Amino acid sequence: MRVDGHGDAYALLINGTVGVGKTTAAEAVGDLLADAGVSHAVLDLDRLRQSWPAPPGDRFNFGMLLRNVRSVSGNYLDAGAKRLVLAGVIEQQGERKQLADAVGVDLTVCRLRAEHAVIHRRLAGRHDGEPDALRWHLDRSVELDGILDRSAVDDFTVDTTTSSVADLAASVAKRAGWL
Repeated sequence: MRVDGHGDAYALLINGTVGVGKTTAAEAVGDLLADAGVSHAVLDLDRLRQSWPAPPGDRFNFGMLLRNVRSVSGNYLDAGAKRLVLAGVIEQQGERKQLADAVGVDLTVCRLRAEHAVIHRRLAGRHDGEPDALRWHLDRSVELDGILDRSAVDDFTVDTTTSSVADLAASVAKRAGWL
């Protein structure tokens, strides 16, 4: 769904399992856009869905995410942003459509992938000293990777296993047709 007056604005969701590098990649794409003089905003969707408790039947608070994305993206677009870089997770085609409607501009979805061993090392570093959180995230990374394989919500995929952050961002921005 396109919002009137924002016909030259586009959004890119960087999707993938936990620990794959979505937020890091989104921030780096934002840096590339800034270097190129492209007005943009970077949104961490996990922060926009973060509230407790989640309503029954909405395990990851997707409804709250949509409400917040609608408001925040509209504010950025009204302020002149031409690119919205989103880091987050959608698990099915219906969620993709709902997110695109909430963003209000054309949405491209990039899925990041990495070898499971690499993701596990990243998560172990992130959750050092937090065994329960580490166990949950390790289990979720495998579960979510399978869900994303089956749902095929992405337009293209980029592997993060061995790429530097700069190379990853350049590849994502190029594949999205943004640079």
